[in-house]
Amino acid sequence: MKIEIDIDENIEDLEVIIKCAVINDKVQKLERYLSDISQDKKQVIFYQKEKEYYFDVSRILFFETSENGIDAHTKDDIFNVRYKLYELEELLPAYFMRVSKSTILNTHEVYSITKNITSASKVEFHGTHKRVYVSRNYYKTLKYILQERKN
Repeated sequence: MKIEIDIDENIEDLEVIIKCAVINDKVQKLERYLSDISQDKKQVIFYQKEKEYYFDVSRILFFETSENGIDAHTKDDIFNVRYKLYELEELLPAYFMRVSKSTILNTHEVYSITKNITSASKVEFHGTHKRVYVSRNYYKTLKYILQERKN
């Protein structure tokens, strides 16, 4: 891989161009990595009753819709957030992905997937009893991301 830095004082925003013959796993990993570090990490505020909590989103296992709006699940707790799922998709780092109409999960925390051919597949997380279900539409993408993470 060849890396070149071109300094141009007229450029207002950092621009990264990847030149390649084909898009392969290495190029996709590089693109995701650059995307992750370039995102302005907005602080997500978590709520329980009248209390506000401030911690890194990497502690979140998954977000899901509930009667009270959007819930954020950690290993031991449930918090409410004041965003819609589509807003969270834009806001969260690339290691979060939508896995159903009502759920976004943290791919770094996935422990196992139990595939179900006829309906949603069960996803379990490290160190907790909590689980979510990934719809068939998202299953292949999730499996690909998890396999890529292994490499």
